[in-house]
Amino acid sequence: MSIFRKIDKVLGAFGYIRALERTHVDTFTENLINNVPGEKIAESKEGQLYVEFQELAGFNFMESAILSRENIKTFKGAKLSFIGDDDELILDSDITEIESDYSNVSNRWMTKVSYVVTKDDIKFITEKKSNTIVFEYKRKAIKLYGIK
Repeated sequence: MSIFRKIDKVLGAFGYIRALERTHVDTFTENLINNVPGEKIAESKEGQLYVEFQELAGFNFMESAILSRENIKTFKGAKLSFIGDDDELILDSDITEIESDYSNVSNRWMTKVSYVVTKDDIKFITEKKSNTIVFEYKRKAIKLYGIK
């Protein structure tokens, strides 16, 4: 245990909020990260992408979870591009406000994003016709490679 962690524990015992935040272990978010619903369809050094499909009131949705080392926070939405040899599919996020959840146990961020999809989009994604998947937000991008 480092000297700084010991100091934080002592300060936390006296009620210093910042010291308590630094020593807090977030088991809730870590449990969400370890039990991500859906199927992992892409990964790279930058992160992993899990997807799950749902139907609500006649509309098809794709719920995605991105595990990465980056804090993704935007009020302008995001794009998810599936790039294949012959075809390309670009999906815009259903909501514009996106924010990641942090786990200090594994030092990873989990970002959940929903997309409206059609039956053809679901077929394209489930048949794994894409080699590269790019998640774009603001002026940044996370590049992932499809798992066959």
